[in-house]
Amino acid sequence: MVVRPMAPSKGVPAIWAQGTALRLPTAPPVRSARLYSVHAARFHHRPYYVLKGSRAPCTATLCLRSFASDAPKPANSEGANAAAMKESHADSAASAAGSPDEPQSQTPPSSTAPSTSNPESDFDWEKNPNFQIEKFTELPYTNFGVNQHMIIDREFKEVLRQSLWRFRAPIRYAFAYGSGVFPQSTGGGAATEAEIKAIHPKAPAAVQKAQDGSPKMIDFIFGVSYTQHWHSLNLMQHRDHYSMLGSLGSGAVAWMQDKWGAGVYFNPYVTVDGILIKYGVVNIDTLCRDLSEWDTLYIAGRLHKPVKILRDDPRVRLANQINLLSALRTALLLLPPTFTEQELYATIAGISYLGDPRMAFPTENPKKVANIVNHNMLNFRRLYAPLVESLPNVEYDDPACSKPGWIDNTDAVLKLRQDMDPIKRGNMVRRLPKAFRSKLYFEYQKKFQIPQLEFNKMMEESKDEDATSFKRQQGGGFEQRIAQDEPEALRKNIRDVIKKTINWPSTTQSIKGVVTSGFSRSVRYMGEKMAKYREAKKPEKDDEKKSS
Repeated sequence: MVVRPMAPSKGVPAIWAQGTALRLPTAPPVRSARLYSVHAARFHHRPYYVLKGSRAPCTATLCLRSFASDAPKPANSEGANAAAMKESHADSAASAAGSPDEPQSQTPPSSTAPSTSNPESDFDWEKNPNFQIEKFTELPYTNFGVNQHMIIDREFKEVLRQSLWRFRAPIRYAFAYGSGVFPQSTGGGAATEAEIKAIHPKAPAAVQKAQDGSPKMIDFIFGVSYTQHWHSLNLMQHRDHYSMLGSLGSGAVAWMQDKWGAGVYFNPYVTVDGILIKYGVVNIDTLCRDLSEWDTLYIAGRLHKPVKILRDDPRVRLANQINLLSALRTALLLLPPTFTEQELYATIAGISYLGDPRMAFPTENPKKVANIVNHNMLNFRRLYAPLVESLPNVEYDDPACSKPGWIDNTDAVLKLRQDMDPIKRGNMVRRLPKAFRSKLYFEYQKKFQIPQLEFNKMMEESKDEDATSFKRQQGGGFEQRIAQDEPEALRKNIRDVIKKTINWPSTTQSIKGVVTSGFSRSVRYMGEKMAKYREAKKPEKDDEKKSS
């Protein structure tokens, strides 16, 4: 649907009128963005869980409301307050309906609740997903992908959402991530007012509480439909967010974003409503391609870990569910027959750091993966437990899973086991993302010394997908042969492919950051990263002194 701007009233900018046109039909208290605010409340054994609090399908008008950004207005304007009130009312209604956006709604429903869908068909969406969908009602089934939505403090969530409304340029998809949203360490006591103001000039109480006495910059990713158009609008409103590159215009900014690195343009150290943020802009097509094919693993790797989705899009939700399943399958190929839940999540979280140049230099905490998993076990479980239950070759093998409320018990380190049958593992190889799988095939073509003509013929016979589809196919003899490779050799080859996928985009993205962020901001960023590295090394040195 094409939304045309209203003819502006006298003295009113056209962009204001456009925002007004989008906001007028939103009288009902339930917004389309709330369609995703339903979480799987209980995980039954397999293959289907009873889901609680399904929402009525949204209309096209309401869906438009969730993708449009606010019109320009002062921080305390009546329009902004009205928007916040509408979101607050929607949350209240959702909470009353048992929305899992609030902790109290996680109470499991009765196991006798009626099922409304075919258990065997719930995961058939993989066979032929439609990447051209425009509405949430076109997703494979009700509540599809709700595992992607994490629960955080309501007031903190509203502060993050309000930050999006400070951008006139339309943001189609947005999430907040990183240690500023999901703590990666235990708070070291209350921070002083000076320490807080050094990061957040006017931090709301919700931000201070969520960051637990350790103020940090908050990271965002914005998915946009048209790169140059978005930067054109944003440069007019927020020229101070950009480096000198912004003076060359939106065309130069868009070219730098799309042609260099991983297709993301970052503006770090930006203050919005008294909060220090960093936001990255990515084209929605680039985002969906990386999620479904793993061509760079730059954004896909960030979404392997818990993030807080603030503005959702059905097409991205579908692609991200493929991304999460691919991460789970890759981790299973790297793991032994039996393993713990913590080992599974650490393997998944570590995928995006293999090949990252920052990990090779003293610019990143070497314990980052362990910190992410140890302090976010419940969120990882919410993200991946439904997917573990959906796969036929892996299952929880722990008596703790039979206890009521096991999903919320993070003290239990659950055990899992997987079927090492070569046919099933060959199927997993076949269902890896297209770009990533091609690189893995190339590695094993060299290892097995398969002649190029024979290899091409074999690939042609199994060619049954194009660039816009992802089909759940059965692995053949070649895939089964890969799966039966020596465990250490298989792990090495998969890790090598991950490194090759990540290394070049991450390296060029880091170099691009000097241009897009500016010299002073880049120096500040590097200094903070090196400080984190030194801080992480301190306990090791202290332990060595004590032992000696």
